[in-house]
Amino acid sequence: VQLQASGGGLMQAGGSLRLSCAASGGTFGSYAMGWFRQAPGKEREFVTNIDWRGTSTFYADSVKGRFTISRDNAKNTVYLEMNSLKPEDTAVYYCAADRYGVAPTTSIDDYDYWGQGTLVTVSS
Repeated sequence: VQLQASGGGLMQAGGSLRLSCAASGGTFGSYAMGWFRQAPGKEREFVTNIDWRGTSTFYADSVKGRFTISRDNAKNTVYLEMNSLKPEDTAVYYCAADRYGVAPTTSIDDYDYWGQGTLVTVSS
């Protein structure tokens, strides 16, 4: 399975961005998907996840109410809509796939496939 993340860029605080993650190979429709991020000098952290059907989502407290994850299984793509961006959202954002799609987790170790990351920079 290959994951290709895109959509990052430079944005002013308060702005919006939508990230996409396109999957190829494997059976995307059976995977749980997650977004993680890694800020400079910090460890990679969980942002949000979605189950295989797209009916269950979970968010880190830091992004709850501002970010929305969604997926389109017909297009083998997962999205991350980011609104009200803050400078502390600056990070490389990674999408990841968990083959056990029923109960997505927040643990990095539970995800089997990773994209290459896309950089989001939020200026104040």
